[in-house]
Amino acid sequence: MTVYITDSIKQSFIQSLKTLISYPSVLQEGENGTPFGQAIQDVLEKTLEICRELGFKTYIDPKGYYGYAEVGEGELLAILCHLDVVPAGDLSDWQSPPFEATIREGKLYGRGAQDDKGPSLAALYAVKSLLDQGIQFKKRVRFIFGTDEETLWRCMARYNALEEQASMGFAPDSSFPLTYAEKGLLQVKLHGPGSDHLKLDVGGAFNVVPDKASYQGPLYEAVCRGLKEANFDHQTTDQTVTVLGVPKHAKDASQGVNAVIRLASVLAPLQPHSALHFLTDKAGQDGRGLGIFGEVTDEPSGSLSFNVAGLTINPDRSEIRIDIRIPVLADKEKLVAQLTQCAKDYQLDYQEFDYLAPLYVARDSQLVTALMQVYQEKTGDKTPPLSSGGATFARTMPNCVAFGALFPGAQQTEHQANEAAVLDDLYRAMDIYAEAVYRLAT
Repeated sequence: MTVYITDSIKQSFIQSLKTLISYPSVLQEGENGTPFGQAIQDVLEKTLEICRELGFKTYIDPKGYYGYAEVGEGELLAILCHLDVVPAGDLSDWQSPPFEATIREGKLYGRGAQDDKGPSLAALYAVKSLLDQGIQFKKRVRFIFGTDEETLWRCMARYNALEEQASMGFAPDSSFPLTYAEKGLLQVKLHGPGSDHLKLDVGGAFNVVPDKASYQGPLYEAVCRGLKEANFDHQTTDQTVTVLGVPKHAKDASQGVNAVIRLASVLAPLQPHSALHFLTDKAGQDGRGLGIFGEVTDEPSGSLSFNVAGLTINPDRSEIRIDIRIPVLADKEKLVAQLTQCAKDYQLDYQEFDYLAPLYVARDSQLVTALMQVYQEKTGDKTPPLSSGGATFARTMPNCVAFGALFPGAQQTEHQANEAAVLDDLYRAMDIYAEAVYRLAT
């Protein structure tokens, strides 16, 4: 097989990636009249500028929800990318500034290096390498750049309402070898009574297991004692105690340590409240919702995951925020009914915040077969295609899958402090993407 990736391509790729990481493209809804924030608008415009310099035709949605860049003629092959990122979190946890890309020991550090600026640009420069070889495409290769992937996917909803659908495609926003099945994604809020004795606002994004949850108030000493007795990691400063967990993507909730639930389990016997008791009695710390649903699993996609992402309690109200990844063959409505009834038993009302239907492309399809063949020939790795609890833009169009860019065994740092991508892995991914697009589009 031809190797398309030159040193010049690699150098240009690194410079472009450093540029995109410099934009703190975190959701700031409605800022300066933009849909999702000025930095997101700016990084979208900059990305399309880079694409034009590389020889692509570009388009930007007049309202700023999405943009795309394409090359070639014929039916559409989509490469589905996103330019927004999750917040950096506590800056003191970073060894270098999250929005200043830094290279150390063969890794490029910065928010978006893994998710999803690094992989998106690896795919973009892969196609650029084909253009540099004079290759003519028999399909239109279109990079679709979304701007709201980390929250509600409103960018792709608008794209799909207005634009042409692809005949096939992939999202470079997961792991190799390939993800053919993605669980349904259900995000909910449970609303309940307030409290005159508790004030909490802990947790973060729906799709991250919270690694910190702080309490400040009259129960400070008792909470500290309870955390010590439970052997829960924590730290104290100025009459504030912070429970420490282990962050993971919500799809891997069972592998994380949820700081919100740990704090709730210590607070519940000290200051009774329905939300605290629900978290302690039913949500639990297994990350699978076993206390609510029992065991929920299937062959294509594995077990249900259940992430309590945040908790708010104040005099006016309480709110629990939950991210659930539902196996592709499970009955969503049955699960909703179970959760609704369980919440009701604790004076909590169910509200659906967002739902994304599952992805499933047959393992023997032309697309899966072609991409798996490229990956196996390039790497020698015979790992079978995967199912995932993650949610990528692949599920927004028929006949699309998630394809890379994280290799088996590589450290997953997305959504964490010190997010980083191994440069040699990005170059390997670029080579795989170049061969894949060559076979699919010529």
